Amino acid sequence: MSAVMNTYARYPVTLIKGRGARVWDDAGQEYLDFISGIGVNSLGHAHPQLVQAICGQASEMLHCSNLFHIPQQVRLAERLAGLSGLDNAFFCNSGAEANEAAIKLTRKYWHDQESSRRTIISAYRSFHGRLLSTLTASGQDKVKVGFDPLPPGFVHVPLGDIEALRAAVNDETAGILLEPVQGEGGVHVAADSYLQAVRELCDETGILMMLDEVQTGIGRTGEMFGFEHTGIKPDILTLAKGLGGGVPIGAMLASTKVSQAFTPGSHGSTFGGNALSCSAALTVLDVIEKEGLLENVQTQSKRLLSGLNALKSNDADIKLVRGSGLLIGMEFDAEVAPLIAACRERGLLLLPAGPKVLRFMPPLNVSAAEIDEALAILSACLEETS
Repeated sequence: MSAVMNTYARYPVTLIKGRGARVWDDAGQEYLDFISGIGVNSLGHAHPQLVQAICGQASEMLHCSNLFHIPQQVRLAERLAGLSGLDNAFFCNSGAEANEAAIKLTRKYWHDQESSRRTIISAYRSFHGRLLSTLTASGQDKVKVGFDPLPPGFVHVPLGDIEALRAAVNDETAGILLEPVQGEGGVHVAADSYLQAVRELCDETGILMMLDEVQTGIGRTGEMFGFEHTGIKPDILTLAKGLGGGVPIGAMLASTKVSQAFTPGSHGSTFGGNALSCSAALTVLDVIEKEGLLENVQTQSKRLLSGLNALKSNDADIKLVRGSGLLIGMEFDAEVAPLIAACRERGLLLLPAGPKVLRFMPPLNVSAAEIDEALAILSACLEETS
């Protein structure tokens, strides 16, 4: 029996090495990796520039306390501010921590206004993390079982229903927390018109618009941030997963009007924004720009969607293909676990997004040949499992 706590239903595979979009297990079996660490390995595995940056920074300094100025952290904050149009960044270690920071900042902002607004509205099927606050904000009951009493101040509405959202807003509402694409909840995409209407509602009422881009941020949708497809800008933005390319880092960005609510002692993170994680994140941003990976995501997304829709047209069990960029879901009438196992046996790693949705999250630098290889494996497995 392993000494590791039993918190994951793990696949019967031990991965030990990766290069690009491929990984190898301890038996020498090669796999095409369309999981990417659940969207974390944005540059694939062992990207030479990222490896060099990590090793170089480790030889100088891994970490020092945030009681001191950290040059890499300052550069990353300035870079993200310039890319997002927001003003200030807080760094932590994960998406859950970034969303916790967003919730705390929203409530502190209204506290400083001497207002009683504290309630956060989020969407059914959403997933915002496994901290007590963020699992309560999540619109999935399964993640909440056994953890009561849950903190008060969270309300849920259907994604895409602006009238339901408008009806839920009252004098206690502090902010609205949404994912542009609900990754864990089944790869459900929020329509541009809906997010634009949410922005208008927040402007009308003065409440804060928070976007959780832990999965969609850093190029996953073909833009640096998912909100860029809509022409709007949130008051608060959260990032993690692909930001460090495999090194743990989370970020919460906000406008100056909102971020000034955080003062020394109001929030913090011992490891957040250390030199190593910020150096990795800066390198990821450099590579995305230098290698034209936003354009690659747009190109390969079309190729993958076209191939998946072709498979759908020949398989009555496939209900729908949906997604944005290289975050794509394929919904079936039946559970997808047997299909995931069959693909794994043939050398393709995929993951679910709920029991009946197959999720595709290859690295941002995936090639056309790798897309075609994945589609060929999936096609064979669909014939095998049908």
